[in-house]
Amino acid sequence: MNRRIFLKNSALAGFGFVLPDLASGLEAVFSDKITIGLIADLHQDLMHDGQKRLDSFLAEVKKISPDAILQLGDFAYPSEANKRMIDDFNNAHPHSFHVIGNHDTDAGFSKEQCLSVWGMPANYYTQDLKGIRLIVLDGNEKGSPVYTGGYASFIGPEQLSWLQEQLERSTLPVLICCHQPLAGLFQVDDAAEIQTLLGQYSEKILLCINGHSHINQHVVLHNVNYLHINSASYVWVGDDYKHSTYDAAIIQEHPILELTCPYEESLFAFLTLDPASKTVTLKGKKSRWVGKSPRQIGYKIEGEPNLYKWVVPEIKNLKIT
Repeated sequence: MNRRIFLKNSALAGFGFVLPDLASGLEAVFSDKITIGLIADLHQDLMHDGQKRLDSFLAEVKKISPDAILQLGDFAYPSEANKRMIDDFNNAHPHSFHVIGNHDTDAGFSKEQCLSVWGMPANYYTQDLKGIRLIVLDGNEKGSPVYTGGYASFIGPEQLSWLQEQLERSTLPVLICCHQPLAGLFQVDDAAEIQTLLGQYSEKILLCINGHSHINQHVVLHNVNYLHINSASYVWVGDDYKHSTYDAAIIQEHPILELTCPYEESLFAFLTLDPASKTVTLKGKKSRWVGKSPRQIGYKIEGEPNLYKWVVPEIKNLKIT
């Protein structure tokens, strides 16, 4: 299929591409348009205004009335202090779903606490929704043979076997969700194996989405589309690029923000899958940098010449036809 890419600037950005040709029988069960509200990497416990950013998303959810909402990890510690925020998200929609991120178990918290406090059925699970099946993965497993330190970023053999079983058995087209990317920048350690597996079931897979990377990136491998959802809050730049962001009083309470390039306003998106037109559309919020941009402070990742196409304070307005 010939594809053309269009770039535009607007307050609300849109991204669209053609749905895959679904396997025989799946088109009949997936007949209604479905919209899912998405927010990723809020980082409530690092941001001074996390509640405000979530409130902005939930206000748009109320206005748009999607069929479900999903947070893609690095959301909020499962603590008593965050109970109001977690309840706000869960009560905002009867179909509210969670993905566990690598930072959600910082500060001594556990996956089990996330499951209990957030209300998740398991650390990886499936959920049927209006003619599609959500497959939610846990990319935080240990045991990677190439692990060199830092946070685990791995889908273990047991979960991988479970994933293959779900894909094999599914009588619905699937939307795969994981905090860590399954393809592209910052992908999980066993990405190549996962990409090969998913390629075998590409006729069942509508899209794979992730958070974690705090960038906009779209990758197509083995006829499977992988889409990175930008952070609600910031791009992480690290100690080498420490710089002034917010006022001194805010930094005193949240010093780690000097290691980020924050967005002035919350970023979030609404994903629509339309079987009638065979399109997927992502509409997301656009913002501005707080202080200097990553380019202005010289932020770079070796071997990534396209970095500044992906590191932006918005969901890029991209359309592929």
